[in-house]
Amino acid sequence: MTGLPGSLAGWGPAALSAVVVAGYLVVGEPLVGYVLHRRFEGRLRTDARARRSFYARLLVLEWGLAAVALVVWLAAPGVDAGAVGLRWPQSWPGPLTAAATVLVLAFVVLSTRALRSGALTAAVPRPGEGRHAEPAAHATLALLPRTPAERRLFTVVGVTAGVCEEWLYRGFLLAVVAAVGGGLATPVLVVLGGLAFGLAHAYQGVAGVVATGVLGGVMAALHLGTGSLLLPVLLHALIDLRFLLVPAAALPDAVPGPA
Repeated sequence: MTGLPGSLAGWGPAALSAVVVAGYLVVGEPLVGYVLHRRFEGRLRTDARARRSFYARLLVLEWGLAAVALVVWLAAPGVDAGAVGLRWPQSWPGPLTAAATVLVLAFVVLSTRALRSGALTAAVPRPGEGRHAEPAAHATLALLPRTPAERRLFTVVGVTAGVCEEWLYRGFLLAVVAAVGGGLATPVLVVLGGLAFGLAHAYQGVAGVVATGVLGGVMAALHLGTGSLLLPVLLHALIDLRFLLVPAAALPDAVPGPA
């Protein structure tokens, strides 16, 4: 946790803006994300460009929000680059963090194999069937690219998620939380970082919030343990880009909405 700001005084005149942006990440982003995803799922049945439009909207929103957070940080005289993870790793992850990272990588491999085999697709109902998919599986399958054009754009989305979300939820947010909390212990920051990231995926339902919350906690531990965002960015991008390994034939043509 070395280098994290110990109080809001380090943010100087940018303190209020930093708290507002951090508050949006915790409270506003879950609401906005939920609304956008439900609208997107509604368009899937009638608009062949729904995924590409949604991907483009995600790119604008994520890079825009990342830019706002960057400007706020640049205006903070007492918060250096190391405090927000913008430097090379200063140390190796500890044993617990390393073990958690290995488990995440195992999850990536196993879940990708399940997607490629169509095992998760089988849980999604076809139109007219009297059952419904779990929100997490439904939301994930709805977002995955089917066409070459969608795959190209999704590649940019995956890299963007790795860069922007790690900067926002690990670099920027944890620095603000540490400043507001005044010397919070590393485990507390890991839990809070995971909780905020999980809530940002509220559109996936309870299971999705828990899964992404755990992933967010691992990313936070990597960031705090190494003093850098580099490993979290690489791992995050890998997790998202693995979906490019899933052939379109293993995915449903249309994903019906939830009950």
